[in-house]
Order: sequence, then C-alpha cells, then structure tokens
Amino acid sequence: MQVFLMGDNCRQPDEKHLEIRSTLKTVFGFDDFREGQEQCINQLIHGQSSLAVFPTGSGKSLCYQLASLHLPKLTLVVSPLLALIKDQLDFLNLKGIQAASIDSTLSFEEQQQVSADVRSGKLKILMVSVERFKNERFRRFIQGVQLSMLVVDEAHCISEWGHNFRPDYLKLPQYRQELNIPLVLLLTATATKKVKRDMAQKFAIAPENIIQTGFYRSNLNLNVVPVTAQHKQRFLLETIQRQSGVGVVYVTLQNTAEEVAAFLQNSGVNALAYHAGYQSDNRQSIQNQFMNGQVQVIVATIAFGMGIDKSDIRFVIHYDLPKSIENYSQEIGRAGRDGLPSNCITLANLDGINTLENFVFGDTPEKQGIQTVLDDIKNHSTNGQWEVQINSLSNHSNIRQLPLKTLLVQLEIMGTINPIYSYFAEYKFKYLQPMDFILAQFEGERREFLSHIFNSASMKKIWGELNLDKIQSSYGCDRNRLITALDYLHEKQWIELQTKNMTDVYRVDAPVLQKPELLPNLYNYFKDKEQKEIARIGALVRFFELDTCLSNNLARYFDDLESPHHCGHCSVCSGHPATLTSSVTPIWPNQEDLRRYVTDLRNHLSQKGVEVELSLETITRFLTGITVPVFTRNRVKGLPGFGSCEHQRYSDVFKAVQGLFAELQ
Repeated sequence: MQVFLMGDNCRQPDEKHLEIRSTLKTVFGFDDFREGQEQCINQLIHGQSSLAVFPTGSGKSLCYQLASLHLPKLTLVVSPLLALIKDQLDFLNLKGIQAASIDSTLSFEEQQQVSADVRSGKLKILMVSVERFKNERFRRFIQGVQLSMLVVDEAHCISEWGHNFRPDYLKLPQYRQELNIPLVLLLTATATKKVKRDMAQKFAIAPENIIQTGFYRSNLNLNVVPVTAQHKQRFLLETIQRQSGVGVVYVTLQNTAEEVAAFLQNSGVNALAYHAGYQSDNRQSIQNQFMNGQVQVIVATIAFGMGIDKSDIRFVIHYDLPKSIENYSQEIGRAGRDGLPSNCITLANLDGINTLENFVFGDTPEKQGIQTVLDDIKNHSTNGQWEVQINSLSNHSNIRQLPLKTLLVQLEIMGTINPIYSYFAEYKFKYLQPMDFILAQFEGERREFLSHIFNSASMKKIWGELNLDKIQSSYGCDRNRLITALDYLHEKQWIELQTKNMTDVYRVDAPVLQKPELLPNLYNYFKDKEQKEIARIGALVRFFELDTCLSNNLARYFDDLESPHHCGHCSVCSGHPATLTSSVTPIWPNQEDLRRYVTDLRNHLSQKGVEVELSLETITRFLTGITVPVFTRNRVKGLPGFGSCEHQRYSDVFKAVQGLFAELQ
C-alpha cells in the first residue's frame, strides 16, 4: 500500500525518532509501523498539527496513542461513540497506558477518581464525546487542566461536505482556542478531496501535514449482485452458507434486522440482531458474543461497527443498500483486517432508495419551522440574550433535533446569534454525609452560605431540588460561586449532585435577525443540503452499476489515484457488472383514500389541540411515514394513512399530493 504525502515531510532520524521506535516495541509490542503512522507521529512530536486519512482498520489510533506518551501534558480525545471509547480504553489499559473517559456510564465514585487522576497528572489520555463540551461542569473542570493535544476521531463529522456531518463538531475549533491546546490531530477513514481541505482549513493544518495512505485493499473482494426482494432472504442464506468464518449483515431498519436474524436462526445459522433500539446491556452482550466467536453472524443497522476491532471478519453483506459510498466504504472496511481474503457482497435492487431518501427529506426543516425558531428568538430574548432548550424548541418548531442544531450553528455563522455559555436548568442533590457534618467543616460566611443553599432546597424524599436563580437573588451571590460550591461538595463526596435540562444561552444581534433575507437564506441552505444528500444516494446507485473496476473507482472516489485499474477480484472484473431494478411496482392508494387519510390527520391534530399548518411537506411526510416531532408527540403513527405511500419515492408523493393539497385548502 502506497503512502500519498501532500508535501515532503521526511526527516533524518533524531533522538525523538529513535524514542518513538523504542516505544512502539516496548509498549505496543510492534516491530514496525504501518504505512503513514511514523510520519504522523513524527509530525506531532515536532509540534505540527496533522490530518491522517487512513482506511478503516489501518491503525489510525496508534498515532495519538504513541504520540501522547511523548508529549508533556494530557491528550484530550474527542470520539463520536461510547462503544468506540470503551474499546480503545480497554486496549490502552492492556498496554499499561494511563487513560480514562468521562461519560454517563461512570458511577459517582468513578467520576471522582477520573477527575482526581486528571488533576494529579496521572492520566496521559482522557476520552470524551463531543457532547461532553456542552456540560457546564465539564468545561469548568477541563479549563483548569493543561493539555498537549486535541485528537478528533471520525473528524469528517466536522465537514458539511462529509457524510456524517454533526453540528456539534463545528464548535471544536472554538473549544481548541478557548482551552489553548497547541496541537491537533484529526483522524478519519473516509474523506474526499473536498472534505480533507475543509477539515484542514478549520484547524489551520498545513497541506504538507496531511497524510493519506493508499485506499485500495487487495484482500477485499467487492461483489454487487442484483437480487429481487422475493428472493433476497434465500439468496442471503445461500451466500452465508458458502462463507467461512464470521460476518456482518447490514440492513437499514431495526425491524428488518430482527426479521432477517430470525429467518437465519430458523434456517440453522447462528445469528443475532443488533440495533440502537436494544438496551445498552443487551447490545453489549451481543457485541461480546460476536467478538468472542460465540455468534457467526450479526444482522445489524449502522449502529453496529464503530469500535468493532475484530480482525477476522471474513464477510460483510449489505442486505439493503448503504446510505452512501462513504458508509459503504466504512462498513466493508471492517472485513479482513488481518489481511486475509474477505468477501464484501451487496444484494442490490432499487427497493430501498425511497427509504434512504426519506431519511434525508425528514431532516429538511419546513420554512414555517425555521420561521418559528426565528420568532422564538425575537419574542423570547431578554436584554439581548436568548435561552433555549433543544428538546422544547424541537417540539415547538416541529424540526428534528439534529437539523435544529444545524440551524442554530448556521445562525451563528450568519452572525445572528453568538453562544455565550450553557447551563443546567435543574440541579438536585442528595446527602452522602449529614448536613450538620458538612456545615461543621466550614466557618463564618462560608458556613452561612452553604446553610442558605441547603435550607433553600425543596427536599423530596432523599433528593433536594435547587432553584439557583432564587438562591442567587435571596443571598446576593453569583451563579459561578454556587456551582463551584456544589462541585466542591460533590468532589468531597459529601453530596451527590445531578444535573439536567441543558440550556444554551446566546447573544442576539437584533439588526441581523431583522434582515428579510435571513429566512430564505436558511431555507435555501437546507434545500441545497438536501439535494446534495439526494445526489449522494444517486452516486451510490451509479457506483454499484459501474462497468469498470469497482475497487479502482472506490479508491479514486477517496482521492487515491494509484490503485490498479483492474483489481481482478470484484464483480465487474469477473465479468458480472450489475444492473439494478425495482422488485415490484408500488401501488398507489386511490384518491379517495388519500383524501380520507389527510382528513383523518387534520381531525386528529385538531382534537389534540395542535395548531400546525398542514403544509404540502407535512402531508407528504405523513403519507411517506417520515417521523417529525409533531407526529411523535401526538401519536400520529397509529393513523391508517401514516406510511401509506412508504414504498413510493418522496419526490413522486410530493408531486402527486399537490392537487390534493390545493383541493383540501
């Protein structure tokens, strides 16, 4: 595998270079680096922020793990999934590297121990999710810690051109500045040229410090097999029976995972379903069984995979089409990490295109929803500040939480709002030591202050609820002192403190908010994003129908121009290019049924006291079975018309109901 270096960054061996090779052997037990690792680590220990684009399973994590041991202070790692964090911590602890995470699964005592280890300098690596930065108490804590490096795993999430864009990632450059972190490492397996450029610019990474290894993997056999829905289960079974070793079957929907797993079980295959709808303990148990070789096949949604570092996965089968070429690449990349031949098979037809598209359309806010958000800012700002809780605003505006977060980030970029701080709206505590014991540890005004806090609490059984605003007003103190005191008591293990209802506070630029072009600009941004995502799905279908080498085209998509033109081990090179068709022609409900469905929806919402305009988008989402907050909150799924056109393309339903929509006005 060739390394593509964007600039010549080679150096003569120096003392640091020799030290990292020694660490590689003594700590990690490896005799040599994989492609790209050594250059990345050398850049980091010489103080150069870097972007590493390595294929799935090629050792991205070692870059920060080894480099952190040669940096003086703490390395802070931001990772998108708890499962990924846990797996990496297990590896680090196995190697004797002092590492920990701060997350919601830790007990009170465990959180205290991690905090103490960070403050004492015992830890070299601390891992958190990006959402952890919203935690008021965490930000206060980490601001008091000296950091050597910020590592952003799955860094493509920061790019709006990437396939898994997450708005919270856009704030990481700001956090880096606020925390004065001198060094950054971005890690990803899937980045096109545009995404690489976008990531590097956001963190001011020089082009010569972008490292990309060759994308092509000679041990992966890529096969696209056209299969109709009627024959898909049988074909899946026969395909699995021809495989050796363990594998993963990817599906789009949770209920499909359960149905396919049940079919395989009844056919004598040792299979289990896995999806985000299962309880955490159940998911962990299933994952452990697969990792330990107790289960041959996992039938899973995309919830399974991140953090799964099993080297001997012999096959990955896509029962449904993946969401994008990027997702396809990530998912097949979990096969054959031991370098042995592995099969990647897609059972393809056009039946699931509408499902993939519906995910996209469901995340596009309606214009009236955006207007609702703008009105909320105008009507609920006080002294130039606006406070918001995402869950409440999502319900109020009928915009899903992820696109709502994206909307708020866009408002920041446009200068309409500017984040000031976040806080928890609710604080509650329980005594771990008697109140008299706690007060006896203090004297004078400090004792009086704590006594006022305790006496102001509304005690319900063992938990006391605190109204911080009321305490501030009655005692004449600021919020910062209150939180500092509560955190101190929590750290001393005299009380257990719990917080919830994160509230974000923004400064509002009223003149910008009043600009008439603001609403159309925001709406056009989302419509443009929608069309890009639909185009991404179209690119996926075109990829599967190519008549030239799949392996070469996949590598070129990710800017690897050096892969072989004819791999010799994909379905096209084997003489079997695919042509995808729909299994059946979906049947439309008749006009009378459609009218009844829409009338039922209108009556149902009216009975619930919901004042929402039944726009063309709302009706289309109802008929195609797309869930939005107003539907979830008012149990619309139970109506007979919900999803009655779920097998139709959204764009077709949108056109078909235009006449119906006009008729019902």
